[in-house]
Amino acid sequence: MSMFTEKMKMLTAVVMDSDRDAVVKALLAKGVMEFVRMDFLPADKMARLSSHSSSVPRAVLTDMRIRIETLLREASIQLPDLDSMDIGDLPPLDMEGNRRLLDRIGGSLQTVRNRQKELNQKINEISELIRYQSEGKTEYLDLRVGHVTHSTPAELQGRLEPIGGIFLFSSEPCISLTLRRDSQRVSEAMDRFGWTESTDVEEQKSAMDEAIGKARAEKAGLEAKLSELSQAAAGKIAERSSELIAMWVNVRVHELCEHVESRFSYTKNTTLFSGWVPADSEEDVTRTIYDTTKGRCIIEWTDAADLPREEVPVMMTSPKILSPFRRMVDNYSTPEYGSINPTPFTAVAYLAMFALMFADLGQGFVLLLAGIIGTIYYKRNPLRKDGIISRYLCNLLLYLGPASMVGGILFGSCFGLPLFPALWFEYEAVVAGTATEGLITSIYDILGITIRFGIIIIYLGLLLNWVNLVRKRRFFELVFDKNGLMGGLIYTLGIWFAFGFVASGYRTFPSAPWFAPLLIAALAVLFLKGPVGYIIARRRGTAEGGIGHLAVDTIMDFVVQVLEIFSGFLSNTLSFMRVAGLGIAHASLMSAFYQMAEMPGSMAAYIAIAAIGNVLVIVLEGLSAGIQSLRLNYYEFFTKYFTGKGIAFEPVSFRSRISAD
Repeated sequence: MSMFTEKMKMLTAVVMDSDRDAVVKALLAKGVMEFVRMDFLPADKMARLSSHSSSVPRAVLTDMRIRIETLLREASIQLPDLDSMDIGDLPPLDMEGNRRLLDRIGGSLQTVRNRQKELNQKINEISELIRYQSEGKTEYLDLRVGHVTHSTPAELQGRLEPIGGIFLFSSEPCISLTLRRDSQRVSEAMDRFGWTESTDVEEQKSAMDEAIGKARAEKAGLEAKLSELSQAAAGKIAERSSELIAMWVNVRVHELCEHVESRFSYTKNTTLFSGWVPADSEEDVTRTIYDTTKGRCIIEWTDAADLPREEVPVMMTSPKILSPFRRMVDNYSTPEYGSINPTPFTAVAYLAMFALMFADLGQGFVLLLAGIIGTIYYKRNPLRKDGIISRYLCNLLLYLGPASMVGGILFGSCFGLPLFPALWFEYEAVVAGTATEGLITSIYDILGITIRFGIIIIYLGLLLNWVNLVRKRRFFELVFDKNGLMGGLIYTLGIWFAFGFVASGYRTFPSAPWFAPLLIAALAVLFLKGPVGYIIARRRGTAEGGIGHLAVDTIMDFVVQVLEIFSGFLSNTLSFMRVAGLGIAHASLMSAFYQMAEMPGSMAAYIAIAAIGNVLVIVLEGLSAGIQSLRLNYYEFFTKYFTGKGIAFEPVSFRSRISAD
């Protein structure tokens, strides 16, 4: 794992047109290159080049691939791994033959599809009846109990069934349950058969339960038939699985090649292409192109330092064990090229925050167990769609569970009970006001711990920002920015001042001969930001406005920046009090549930209430702690050093997820 984003290089190469396809497949197999369009050449040279043209548009290839994948997914057939296959000697792409095969398979499934559609429609109709009854919305239902005086009940049932509903006409009295919106059609049919509504109150009361029972049984039967049809369709698809997989491989490889070659430029006999490659893959990529073309190529490498930083894609490498936290970083944004990789710092900060907010050995074990079960389930069912507890959440629980368990050991808590001595202090005892020994005896002491934790996180963010600015040679921002050296100095003075005031019992402000000179010096440097920036801009020839404009801008910028430093750092620091708030709420809720459990006076009731309380706390408090930990990372930690102006590195390989432009 690198502590910084990976060093990148740009490859520009020229190969013979006859070697183009082989080079593309070789580079796809490597999967380390992000291809770019060659629009950086001078306009006169670009005018001499032609763009890629294809007999089969990539959109058509993508549509066909999706059709094949839909069939394979229906039969629970997993797609092959192209990386492990020999794709050098693929047969020519026969789009018309592929279409005919897909049409034949679709035609053989059409009868099954029609029947599935009918069953689904019937299941939806019955489910609607059951749902309205279970929710007490009987005003949407039309229940009728009576007798047929003309013809037979079976004939009337035949007339009613196309309308949709539940009909029990095999015995007297006859029962009809339909939706209220179909009542007019039901009445018209019943009037023709001389329907007489029953006046027996008992028959009316039992009819609804009988009809719903029939509805549930009929729904179960329809679902069983639907499952049989799905298995039959999967069997038909499985019979052609080898043809479908071979077709998918061919279409997918051509789709990827079209994606890559669309970025190439061409002369009469040569192909030109360019792209970004990690610097440590330079030799491997060079050797691959030389070997594939047998030396018929020209390769040129350009260092990223010779190009604008904002154009260089960003690649971050982290161990697989940190993948959940890498996703947190990706969801926020992509860091600038050459800056610090935020993933390891995010992992440590997030887990520490969660452990402080949700510290419980037993409940942490439940989270870990849920993560293990969910991960195993998804591994055994790779095609299963994510449920409420997604794959990502299961993976994250494998970390949050142990973090919570460590917190529980520190604070002596297991399912909200002090079942063992705490390594640090007993959280529940402090919250309950019964702690009398040790350094932590009150809620204010817990608040102080989280404030100190927040200060550490903020200082870490500032330090990372200074490292980033030095690496990017942005020394002006290093000195004058609110998260630069002067902002850090003012924050340090504010922390010293605040702790001195608290130490005096909130009676006197601290005093020191160095405090005022340091604060004035820092403010003076901030005031010089405008003039210094103006001088630098004049030397570069980008200065705008005169002295009057500069004076106004300097004063306004100084006032705004000072306010941002004082109010921003204060709010950032106090925001970490939510860590204590969640921890106190967790302990208070568990105490309340155990008090409720003791009220009935029976062991069974105690166990039931305690179990329900633990489940609610695990779900609600665990969710709150996870969200608040993420919020503190994003808004209090990332904002100190994470600019998020980078472009993610997206190499193309056989594993890439691409679609038509």
